[in-house]
Parts: sequence; C-alpha cells; structure tokens
Amino acid sequence: MSDSIIDETIADDDENFANLLDSYESSSNDDIRVGDKINGEILSIGMDTIFINTGTKIDGAVEKQELLDDNQELPYKVGDSVDLYVVSITEHEIRLSKALSGDGSNNQLHEAYHSSMPVEGKVKEQCKGGFYVDIMQQRAFCPISQMDTQFIKTPEDYIGNTYRFIITKFEQKGRNLVVSRRKLLSEEQEAAKAEFFENHPPDTIVDGTITRLMPYGAFVEIFPGIEGMVHVSEISWSRVEDIKTVLAEGEKVRVKMLSIDDGKKPGQYKIALSMKQIDGDPWDQDLPVKVGDRFKGTVKKCMNFGAFVEIASGIEGLVHVSEMSYIKRILKPEDVVNVGDSVDVVVKNIDQENKKISLSMKDAEGDPWIGITDKFSVGQVVEGTVEGKENYGFFVSLKPGITGLLPISAIKKHSRPSRIERLSSGDSIKVEIKEINSDERKISLVPGDDDNEKKWENFSKSQDTGYGNSDFSDQLKKLQLKFS
Repeated sequence: MSDSIIDETIADDDENFANLLDSYESSSNDDIRVGDKINGEILSIGMDTIFINTGTKIDGAVEKQELLDDNQELPYKVGDSVDLYVVSITEHEIRLSKALSGDGSNNQLHEAYHSSMPVEGKVKEQCKGGFYVDIMQQRAFCPISQMDTQFIKTPEDYIGNTYRFIITKFEQKGRNLVVSRRKLLSEEQEAAKAEFFENHPPDTIVDGTITRLMPYGAFVEIFPGIEGMVHVSEISWSRVEDIKTVLAEGEKVRVKMLSIDDGKKPGQYKIALSMKQIDGDPWDQDLPVKVGDRFKGTVKKCMNFGAFVEIASGIEGLVHVSEMSYIKRILKPEDVVNVGDSVDVVVKNIDQENKKISLSMKDAEGDPWIGITDKFSVGQVVEGTVEGKENYGFFVSLKPGITGLLPISAIKKHSRPSRIERLSSGDSIKVEIKEINSDERKISLVPGDDDNEKKWENFSKSQDTGYGNSDFSDQLKKLQLKFS
C-alpha cells in the first residue's frame, strides 16, 4: 500500500473519530446540578453499586440497596430506566439517590427545598396536629394530613418508620422545617397511574378488588388509587337482581377494561369494567340445549305474559303463561311460580340469532289428555267438581287437567234440575260421560243419577198407584200404623 493511501486512511479515521466525539459531546448534558431529577438508563449492576447513564460524560452511581423493593429484591435489569436525584458531583463521579439522607447541612436542606428533592426522615413521635420527623439531624414537622394519601386512623403505626418527604417550608435557616410525604406519594402515584394506563389499554384483562357495592354496580380497584365500575349488567351473562347475592366487598375479581374516559377534573378517570365479557357471550357459542331437551331451570323474572327461566349459565328462555299448566288456567305467572323457584321445563323452540328460547312447563308435567280413552269411557259415571258456571252450562273437573262440559240443556232434562242448578263452584257432582273428543280436548257430560235417586225411581216404577190396588191398601195401612 502506498504512503499516500495510508495517509488518507489515517485522515479519514481521525475525521470519523472527531465527528463521533463532537456528536457525543453535543448529546451530553453537562449542565447538571445537585438536586436535579434525572431519568437514566441502567448501564451495569455491581455487587453494591448500580451505574446509571446521566446523559453527561460522567456516569452516575447509586447504592444498590436504595433500589431494592420491600422483599429486598432488585426489580430492575440492565437497560431499564429509573428516576433519581443528583446528591453530589465531583470531577470523577455523580452520586445519585432516591432521596437525601444521613448527615447534612442547612445548605443541602435548602437546596432540597428549592429543587423539591426528596429527603429521608424518621418519624420520631406524634405531636399536636401531626408528627415530629428527624431529617438529617434536624427536627421537622409533618401535619397528619400530609403523612399519607389516605385518612389516618392509627397514627401510632407510623412512629419509628423511615419515609421519604418533600420539604414544603424552610424558614429561620432551617430551624422551622415543614415536610410532606403525601405530596411525594401523590406525585409517585400519578406517575404510576400514567404508566398503568399506557400499558393497559381498553380490552386488557386485569385483577382487582371490590371496594364498594351499589345497587347499580360494583366498584373495583384495579391499581392503587385507580377504580373502575362493573355495571350490574356486566357482572354476569345470567340475570342479576340483587348484586349482593353474587359479590362481596373485599372479593378478588378478574375484569376486562371496556373503556377509559377522562374525568371532569385532571387525573380523574371514568373506567368501565366487565366481568362477564372475559368468557364471551354464551349465545355466540354452541348452545348446550336443543329442542325437546328437558331441564330444571331457575325462574329469573316474572312478567305479565310469562316467566324467564335460566336453563344454563347465561341462557334464559321464556315460559309463556299459556305454557305453564295443563291442569289449571293461569292468568299471571305468580299464580304458580316466583323468582328463584326451581322448575322443570321442556325446550319448544330455539332462535339463536335473536337470542330467544321458548320453554314449556306444562309439557314437562305431561299432557293429561294423553291416553284419555284409557282413563274414561262413554257411559261411565264419575264424580267431578264444579269448576265454573256459565249461562250455557257447567264446567266440571273430572281430574286435574281434564274438564268436561255439562250443558244447561242436559240439566233441564234432569228429573230434579233445581238441585243441580243450586250447586256452586267447588261442589261435588255425579256426571255421566256422553262423548269424548280427544283431538279437540272436549268431553260432553250429562247428569249422573245418584243411588238414592235411582232407588226412588225404581220404587216408583214398581208401584201401581190405583186406589183399588191391594198393594196400595197394604202400604196405606203400614203408614197408618206407623203414625198412629
């Protein structure tokens, strides 16, 4: 290779290196001061120290212990970003921390106050209206309302614990310090909430805890400080009349986030949740029922025209009032069923597209007209019960579900019609079956003579009522002797 080519190559390398150096220096942010908050990427994790890219020529270092969680485990890995504060700067090192701690001077406290940098403090004792907190060997006051984001019921629980605080008042050269933990917690919670919503868009399934139950729905905490509501219609594909019968406060539930709307105030969200949509609509799947199937279902709702009965999870069908009984006429569902009752039903029709199923209770009971000619025959005399009276005749129940008509014309032909006409609903009556029409479900009746009536008629027919008859004379003599 010629010397000219080598010189050109060296010149190009020098130029590339210079460009890289200029690029690095231009991207570096040397304008960094104590108290600044930075978001840096973890470069390496050592035994006791974690090194952070500060965006300057000098990497930052933070004690590993500071970033451990409550279980003393490190929740970060190389490449993750963390928020930290600059606590000191030297020519060779930038010390980072989650908060100022240990011994310090008024200058450091004053710098922390102006830069809103967290400081570490230990709650020493309770005092009027709040707590005394030891911060870098200085006594500070924390109002009780500023110790936590929630209402404090037992202040003694905080005594002896070490927390991070924000200095909200710095007066008399540090002799009058007021701090707030709540402000720091609120900022952290808002940042955590923003991250939660970024990672959990609508249609995400999350776990939560029921915090409140209302007639219209359940409030569920899905993240600390974030609540959504499961409307009562979104709890289950089955009908829910009383929410407290299926859910309880404190219960762990899995929900699907349906929508997230910004509230009227900044930081407030209206989150619609669903429990039932996790598994999908059972009507969109293969139905576990077919026409002719018999089920034991649960009455979920009664309407004027019938009762809705659940026969499978989330699958309801309608029992029309006309399908409730063969035995008696039903005017309203409550005459035979109530919400919560268990009933036997038969599937009569399925319209999956429109989510409709027709059910029958009377078919599940069995049709009493089946085999009617085996139960009754023409000419048979039976004892029935007057079920109703109309101008054209009496309806007589022969057995549950079997009713015949005793026409008024047949009653008039009876030897003693007035005795029958005086009968009321519920009274017993003997009738004779004149005709059976099983296709039209009709039975015609005529009065059936009772034994006393037959005996009198037979006796009357056997007697000759002529005055010259000796038998009549004998009978008359017997009557005279009886009453003498």
